[in-house]
Amino acid sequence: MSVALLIITHDRIGDQLLHTATTMLGVCPLNAATIAVHGDGDPDVILKEAEPTMARLDEGDGVLILTDAYGSTPSNIAIRLLDAHQAMVIAGVNLPMLIRVLNYPRLSLEELAQKALSGGRDGVLLCREDPWS
Repeated sequence: MSVALLIITHDRIGDQLLHTATTMLGVCPLNAATIAVHGDGDPDVILKEAEPTMARLDEGDGVLILTDAYGSTPSNIAIRLLDAHQAMVIAGVNLPMLIRVLNYPRLSLEELAQKALSGGRDGVLLCREDPWS
């Protein structure tokens, strides 16, 4: 068993991030799914649709939920999933964070959450010079 991954974002951001990350790595080593939250979506309906996804993903080691913007509808839905599941939620998903998570599929939920946080922080850089010059 391993930790599963659920990405809940506005529109198709999560789909695109997961597709890009798995294309770069050549594989998705975690049981993963995405949920797109559209502007006209009812959060209560989306939450009810997310419940079976969480149940399907979780094989006993928990689910790491990544979401885009803290305080937004996707993150609020993610936080509401914590009540009924062994899960952790991290807001501010970006590609470096997701790559880091996918590179450590055997870690515990808590350890994987820490890798996600460090990947997100370490992947944000101010680029001042052309690295190929």
